[in-house]
Amino acid sequence: MPNTAELRRTVKRQLRRATVWSMARRGDLVGQLMLHERLDDPYPLYEKMRARGPVYRSRMGLHAVTSHELCTRVLRDPAFARRNEEPQRVTPPGEQGPSADSNFLQEELSDHMRWRRLVAPAFRPRKIVEYRRRTEEVAHRLLDAALAKDEFDLVTDFASPLPITVISELLGLADVDVELFAHYGLITGKAIDGIRSTRQANEFRTAVRELDELFAGLVRKRRAEPGDDLVSELLKPQGDQALPEREIVGTCQLLLTAGFETTTNLVSNTVLRLQEDLVQWEKLVDDPDLAPMAAEESLRYDPPVQYSIRVAREEFEADGRTLPPDTVLMLVLGGANRDPDVFTDPHSFDITRSDATSHLAFLSGAHYCVGAPLARMEADVALKVLVERVPGLRMTGRPVRRPTAALRGLLHLPATA
Repeated sequence: MPNTAELRRTVKRQLRRATVWSMARRGDLVGQLMLHERLDDPYPLYEKMRARGPVYRSRMGLHAVTSHELCTRVLRDPAFARRNEEPQRVTPPGEQGPSADSNFLQEELSDHMRWRRLVAPAFRPRKIVEYRRRTEEVAHRLLDAALAKDEFDLVTDFASPLPITVISELLGLADVDVELFAHYGLITGKAIDGIRSTRQANEFRTAVRELDELFAGLVRKRRAEPGDDLVSELLKPQGDQALPEREIVGTCQLLLTAGFETTTNLVSNTVLRLQEDLVQWEKLVDDPDLAPMAAEESLRYDPPVQYSIRVAREEFEADGRTLPPDTVLMLVLGGANRDPDVFTDPHSFDITRSDATSHLAFLSGAHYCVGAPLARMEADVALKVLVERVPGLRMTGRPVRRPTAALRGLLHLPATA
């Protein structure tokens, strides 16, 4: 039988779910988003928020921001904290998940900058050039195997194993189980929307524990046998201090899941949109050098990360109002990226768009995604390999979306050459 603490957590989840459902039925737009009612196309919902003003006040206790200008201001201002990042906490109240506090996205700004200095060398231009050669090799190998089938899945056969393989090699993991890592990514990605059941909580704890064990073992191995990988670099003393193992393990977990989930979604979202607009697909087929622009437009038009949460440390002005400390802001990146004050014809997908790079898909300021150069390179390689080798690519079935609001991507995209 479940223990008393688990029963309390179950009751809290059920009450939370009932509250969200009730608010959504009464017209709360954030509640509707969190119920996953708009997974196919959340953008009309964002426009409804925008119609209420740049800051939409939700009955769920947060303010949704669709203004590009305000999102940028908040992202760049250290007066807004990133702690307690989700509208519903990843870890249930009173329960601390393994390594939940050890990655640098949960740290205060000073610690975050320390972490960035440690991992940034792995994403410098020279390193990205080195990774590109390996990425191209992996992309061609994966596509060879996919094209050997009458029909293949663009996500599971190509868009997912490509970044999983690249980030695993960067960390020094050999012989990775692509399906297992994709499963970890799905479990941790779903948790961003909030733990909704005891089963999900158990799956999340199991995934985090297994990743802990995997990387703890890798750290021990690299202490004894350093290699040319990021873990070996993190193990080197920083001045007079060495990083605690727990911090290294937490960093590896973050880099693994964040390092492939968003790229998988970026590639699959881009291909889906190009296939829905074959005029754009043919533009890319005719000129594969447009691949970086296609990726940037996809990041703007349908970003892999749809929102990010910030908490005000102090009183601030927004939309002509004074909001108090501890105000929770949901920065709706998917809405900000279609702000008509910034983007011309914002709901139109155009891979030759000149203003696409103003998107906020990689955030901004101190928390700008440190892995953005790697994601851009991988998307460039994936798109070029596809259009050069499979110019007649076509979808053969209905795409299946991942069941999450915060992370936007596909589970399956059946296709044929």
